[in-house]
Amino acid sequence: MTRHNPGDIADGIAPAQANASGLDGTSTHEETVIQGRENVVTAREATVYHREDVAQRREEVVSKREEVTLARERSVTTREQDSRTKESLKTATDEHLTLLQKANAHLVIATLEAHELTEQVQAAREQMKYAAYHDGLTGLPNRMLLQDRLDQAIESARRQARPLAVMFLDLDRFKYINDSLGHGVGDQLLQSVAQRLQNSLRHSDTISRQGGDEFVVLLPNVEHAKDAAISAEKILAAQILPHHIGSHKLHISVSIGIGVYPDDGQDAETLIKSADIAMYHAKERGRNKYEFYKHEMNKRVVERQSIEAELRLALERQEFVLYYQPIIHLLTGKIVGVEALIRWQHPERGLLPPEQFVSVAEDCGLILPMGRWVLHEACRQAQAWNQAGLSPVTIAINTSAHELRAKDFIENICETLAETGLPPHLLELEMTETVLMRDTEDTNSVLRALVEMGVKLAIDDFGTGFSSLSYLKQYPTDALKIDQSFVSQMINNKDSAAIVSAVISLGINLRKRTIAEGVETAEQHALLLALHCDEGQGYYFSHPVAAGEFATLLASGITSMSQAPADMNY
Repeated sequence: MTRHNPGDIADGIAPAQANASGLDGTSTHEETVIQGRENVVTAREATVYHREDVAQRREEVVSKREEVTLARERSVTTREQDSRTKESLKTATDEHLTLLQKANAHLVIATLEAHELTEQVQAAREQMKYAAYHDGLTGLPNRMLLQDRLDQAIESARRQARPLAVMFLDLDRFKYINDSLGHGVGDQLLQSVAQRLQNSLRHSDTISRQGGDEFVVLLPNVEHAKDAAISAEKILAAQILPHHIGSHKLHISVSIGIGVYPDDGQDAETLIKSADIAMYHAKERGRNKYEFYKHEMNKRVVERQSIEAELRLALERQEFVLYYQPIIHLLTGKIVGVEALIRWQHPERGLLPPEQFVSVAEDCGLILPMGRWVLHEACRQAQAWNQAGLSPVTIAINTSAHELRAKDFIENICETLAETGLPPHLLELEMTETVLMRDTEDTNSVLRALVEMGVKLAIDDFGTGFSSLSYLKQYPTDALKIDQSFVSQMINNKDSAAIVSAVISLGINLRKRTIAEGVETAEQHALLLALHCDEGQGYYFSHPVAAGEFATLLASGITSMSQAPADMNY
């Protein structure tokens, strides 16, 4: 079999085609070959494209399948999310409802609390308003409320051309109760006094506490001065009855000054000042009474202010002097002691007794340096008598509550005795019952220290205080001094005589010396001897005398008895 190569076949075909076309054989053949080749290439390309298309379609199918799968997964996820969302929404809804319920409960509570707080604020405001116009201790109107009411009352009285009255009240010796029994008892006593004032007056009257133991009463409806006097008498009668404070039965009196509008003042300040001045005049006249204001009373107020101013310079100018009153042993008539008594040698007014300046010194705070001067001068003088060869006698000195409460009281006593050289057993400190009852524990320690030093202690004005007798056992006192108010009346008054006898018997049983103050007559002297009183002092034996005159008495003894009126006993 004859084999032909592809070229030969192509060559064989080409002429026939060329001939058929009638064209140039060579050109047609080449074109046919080229065309065939192109067709082959095209076919191959088509095959490649087809394969690529198939592959692409396969990829698309795979992609579609993946998308379907992903969609299915997303659908499942969405359904799960929807389920979780529904559960979350349900949980959120439940929580929201719970929160709403709690919020509502809080709102209700807050509303109630706000309402309660509003009520509390209102109550607090009312309480503050009340406190601003009332005294915290007694509940009575205070200065501010009194001022307002007094201003209105004065204006009303001015329009109606009628009077009104103001009373200024001060409790007598209230300070002694505070000093002896403490501020707690003092406060309760003030409350009791306030209650009695309310019971004694009309509802239309205003009772005000000014502070301390001072009260002011406004009487807006008075026709005459005697109407104010009637009210004052009711107050005095009510307050003189004993006040029962705990276990204490306290007696207190009141001094009252009365000012009347318009004669004694046409404004609140002047009217109260006038009543205040009248009250001091009532105290000076013996307490437990009332006085109407008089214009001449201003002179005494000005004098008191002048005394205070001059008193501050008296120590620096060495204007004070000591006078000495002998203390006599009643049975033998021998001088066994002496009491040092202060006097003020005023450059213009002459020799002033303590009644005219000691109370002023207490009020203005000069009693402490004054008391220390007395102690030092008395000890110095007593030692001078000893060194002069005179018989040693005990020198008695009054000691105030201000001195006893001083922190360096014991130290000052020691220094004074050391500086003057006076033996401690020749010094006797006199203290009132009210002074001794102040701060019992501290007082006891001070007194014990004095006794250990050898200093003697005496209770002055015994029987006039407000304390019990228990302190006699508690305190290491040496002597009881019977107050002159009992001694002066014991001849004609059985009660006074009974008190003097009881005090002497008490002293005998407790082994304490008894000293009668204010002995002025032979009858008193004889009765005291019969009652076995130990010692006495008073004008019957000797007036208070200067240091040189007392030295003469001490050297010669009391050779004659004298007598003087009671109102000169200072």
